[in-house]
Amino acid sequence: MSEFQLVDPRGWEYDLHSVYSAYIGYFQTHNIPWYDKSWGHLFSTFENFLALDNGWPVIIVTDARTGRAHIVTRLNSIGAFLKMIKTRFGETLPQASNMVQVEPFETTKRHLRHVSDLATYRKLHNTLPAAVLVAQKLRVRNGEPDSIHDLWDKQDKTFLAIDLEWSERNEKSCLEWGYAAVRCGPLRSLGVWPPVPDENYRKGHYIVQEYVDKVVNKYCPTYPWHYSFGESQVISKSRLPELIQAVISSLASPDSETMANNLVLVTHGAGGDLARLEEMKIKLPHNMLIVDTAVFERNLYKQGSRPYMVDPKTNTERQSGSTLSLENLLRSFAMTSHKDSIVLPNIKFHNSGNDAFMCLFALQMLIDPRGVKVPTPKHASRNVNMGAMTMPMMRAPIPPALMIPQTFYTGYATVGGLPTPNGQRMSMYDLSSEFGQMRMGNGESPKQPSRSASKSPGPRLTPGGGSTRNLRRLSGFRFGDE
Repeated sequence: MSEFQLVDPRGWEYDLHSVYSAYIGYFQTHNIPWYDKSWGHLFSTFENFLALDNGWPVIIVTDARTGRAHIVTRLNSIGAFLKMIKTRFGETLPQASNMVQVEPFETTKRHLRHVSDLATYRKLHNTLPAAVLVAQKLRVRNGEPDSIHDLWDKQDKTFLAIDLEWSERNEKSCLEWGYAAVRCGPLRSLGVWPPVPDENYRKGHYIVQEYVDKVVNKYCPTYPWHYSFGESQVISKSRLPELIQAVISSLASPDSETMANNLVLVTHGAGGDLARLEEMKIKLPHNMLIVDTAVFERNLYKQGSRPYMVDPKTNTERQSGSTLSLENLLRSFAMTSHKDSIVLPNIKFHNSGNDAFMCLFALQMLIDPRGVKVPTPKHASRNVNMGAMTMPMMRAPIPPALMIPQTFYTGYATVGGLPTPNGQRMSMYDLSSEFGQMRMGNGESPKQPSRSASKSPGPRLTPGGGSTRNLRRLSGFRFGDE
């Protein structure tokens, strides 16, 4: 094992121990007294089977179908072993037919090793759990539906959704941070399932004091004073990393090289948020799994697990490789028909607290919408905690409610129209108008940066003052070319 060589995993398909097991089974099935043969000592123990002159060439891969890790070899190496028996002992053995065949999940080159004794094999076998963890992290990060469903179905993980808002001019200037978490293990022990967002989501929203009402984005203004699910708190930028680290540490299990963390991080467009956390030197457990709801939803749509959708920009069918913004993802739940409708909460997006809360809700809806209760925003005026001082929050007018279905199904008979709750067909033009403000994909237009690249708060109308322009921004209305 002293040499270091990388090989392409393609063609490395046969579990090494299963090769030995297959031949013992073959001898038994065909009543072959292998123990009386001149070559019988090669099969007397697995250790003797490994004891070739140059050892068995092997690599470690995980099975794309089962997720399990294996020590595998190639078919031509098995052929070389059979040729050696024929050359040395003058007898021909056929290739066994019931060896475990693996489909490697890994596509990058793997470390080639040679195993000629049991001690070396045991060392490699002890690294299999770490290989499973590495593959699991990659599967979940890539939005593989089966892997994410398995995480949720076990009902023992803690899912933490986060969102950060930052300045368009300086991405290192974090303006807000919000989070929402659900601890599935304690809920299961109490017999509560599925989680109820209003009751079972732990949540928080923090506004950075140094930038509030001072840093204003041009293309994608945010709404720091419009948190709908709790009480916002104002915090200095020097204390924000400490607070984020404390929240993560309070929910995470110890780091490990062989098993996944109990904490699963949830984001919508993971790249930007993870980059901000790294800049703030936030330490994330190495064994923590990361779910990107944007990638997860895209894969669900690609494999046909989500209903047909129309791109409001082109008024044509949504392409399988397109990505929805968080707002559009929530709106997409209205693209099916049923009898019992539910109403999405009227909230302001680009508020980190709202986005984090609804990101976790969207994940729950994507995995299993049965019995999920839609969160209820606090419509009454709230106080914003600013240390020893509190200030009343000004709220904008609430836009019309959005109806979405309680039950989801896929497959539509026609492309030219969609079923609606009243039984009529909605044309693509009408559907485009229905979702006229939906923005699909990572970037909205050449003049408007993507959701993950432009975040910052808009100005706040302070009690007893504020310009008309500020009032218009707070209310969500625009007049003329303003």
